[in-house]
Amino acid sequence: MSYAVAALYRFTSLPDAAALQAPLRALCEAHDVKGTILLAQEGVNGTVAAPPASLEAFLAELRGGPLFAGRLDGLELKLSTAAKAPFGRLKVKVKREIVTLGDPAADPSVQTGVHVAPSDWNALIARDDVVVVDVRNAFEVEMGSFEGAIDPRTRRFSDFKAFAAERLGDARGRTIAMFCTGGIRCEKASAHLLAQGFSDVRQLKGGVLKYLEEVPSAESLWRGTCFVFDDRIALGHGLAEIPPEETTP
Repeated sequence: MSYAVAALYRFTSLPDAAALQAPLRALCEAHDVKGTILLAQEGVNGTVAAPPASLEAFLAELRGGPLFAGRLDGLELKLSTAAKAPFGRLKVKVKREIVTLGDPAADPSVQTGVHVAPSDWNALIARDDVVVVDVRNAFEVEMGSFEGAIDPRTRRFSDFKAFAAERLGDARGRTIAMFCTGGIRCEKASAHLLAQGFSDVRQLKGGVLKYLEEVPSAESLWRGTCFVFDDRIALGHGLAEIPPEETTP
């Protein structure tokens, strides 16, 4: 049996995040959904999997059902498939942030970088005046990235603040083009740079996953594979699963 996989997030006010934990878990269990979902007062973030019909019904409940009462109708989604179950269990957690940066000024509900469609990304990062930044962690970058992108060499996303202060100061007046796996880290990272006085910050809409889904391999500037946080480990163009022996390094 094949499985449908959804990487999802939405920045929206959820002051009742703690109260949502138990009913959200029950909703997942009712639809045979496994994976990890994080709840915080700033929104929701997660990657989950289920049989295709079950996942479709679950996502419909998130976006239009009574539990979130329309607050997730703009849910950002990246859909892919898995030949076998990519998660062994379900985790629904309440956190301080749905992606931890630790900068109260970085509020994606107030400001983020300009979203760039995958179809326009190649032209942007080919420009001489653009600084391309990979917002992912070092072990992810080792498996694949866009050629010429800066690797911040971070161990965790919260290290991005120090990287920006130490290494991006000279680029404050230039165009910054950033990317991450599914887009959520760029929402926080771009908000952080804008709060620090960077004026032209852009981000790959939908992240690497959307780029690999939409941009033909013959036109792609991506090199290597894309690490994903489930048992598939890595995806390639067309969001195809990559056998472990073919992943890099």
